[in-house]
Amino acid sequence: MSIADERTDLPPTTEQMIGRADVNDLEAILAVTNTDRDAVISTVVDNSDAIFTWDYEKGARPSLEKLYEKAKHSMWDGEKDLPWDTEVDQEQVVLANADMNGGMEFDVSGTPFEKWSDAEWLQVGIESQNWTLSQFLHGEQGALICTAKIVETVPWIDAKYYASTQVMDEARHVEVFAKYLDTKLSGHYPVNAHLKMLLDDIVGDSRWDMTYLGMQIMVEGLALAAFGFIHQLTTEPLLKQLLRYVMSDEARHVAFGVLSLQEYYEGLSDAEIFERQQFAFEAAVRMRDRFLQQEVWERMGVPVKDAIELVMRTPTRQMFQMMLFSKIVPNCKKLGLLDRNDKWLRHRFEEIGVIQFEDWADTSSEFENFALLENDVRTA
Repeated sequence: MSIADERTDLPPTTEQMIGRADVNDLEAILAVTNTDRDAVISTVVDNSDAIFTWDYEKGARPSLEKLYEKAKHSMWDGEKDLPWDTEVDQEQVVLANADMNGGMEFDVSGTPFEKWSDAEWLQVGIESQNWTLSQFLHGEQGALICTAKIVETVPWIDAKYYASTQVMDEARHVEVFAKYLDTKLSGHYPVNAHLKMLLDDIVGDSRWDMTYLGMQIMVEGLALAAFGFIHQLTTEPLLKQLLRYVMSDEARHVAFGVLSLQEYYEGLSDAEIFERQQFAFEAAVRMRDRFLQQEVWERMGVPVKDAIELVMRTPTRQMFQMMLFSKIVPNCKKLGLLDRNDKWLRHRFEEIGVIQFEDWADTSSEFENFALLENDVRTA
């Protein structure tokens, strides 16, 4: 259910927002499925107006102008600047990653996996790689479409200038993730149902700032954290460099959302802010749910609920699920969303166990830390 489609003066229940009363109800989470997973084209009605502005004063918003100038000089070439000649043996990568990161951390005795062979666990690792990179790819296309929408709908020329550079960035990200999947890995997965629902909601909302909030703050913020986590854990040099390049762009993208919305949200009423808080919570839950990888377990032919319950008990997976919000929570705090309306969003983030990140650096103050350095850039 989209927040954009149901508005009321009464606080919505969790069930009204996300379709279930308990955010951790695994059966309800798994009941959400992608009904058109084999479709090549998916259409979402975009309800927004295209906005022209005749005020062309460049630099009226200095922070956005700074981002625009930095973006112009930070473009990289996905075809030429990455070492695509790197040989990737996916099986060896899975084994090396497991060896470096502690291998299998859970007890499978008494579970459906008790008699699994090493080959079956290796295949899980391969499928997990394929699934993860596929969802990154789909999310990047969502960002491509949403940023093109921001160019159309935002009323400020400095924001239109910067958003246009992000459209090029996102096209490049789609390109490199697709190429990596096609030439280095061994299969694609369709878009996860929870991710697709969120992307549909973001595209379908008529308000330009909701596109910012949903994509720049929530989806891109989670992606920045996920890319950083995987960048640390992978032993594969091409993927490591690819993620480093993408992260240098993503940090600017999230900062763009923070800098734009901080100004705009200062002028909104409590009722208007409450709608944004609800949207942020719905987005947070949907993004958390999409990382359960139920499609991997379906493809492996094992009980999905049993598999997820087992994997979610591992320290690495628990840490990953929490770290996904390490950028989102401080950015929501920077925007004033945590504590307005009797701390409504703060309480929701407490409910899903991620409020501990609130005092981490917000992306508008740290985005330059992600810029490519001389030793990050390929010279050959």
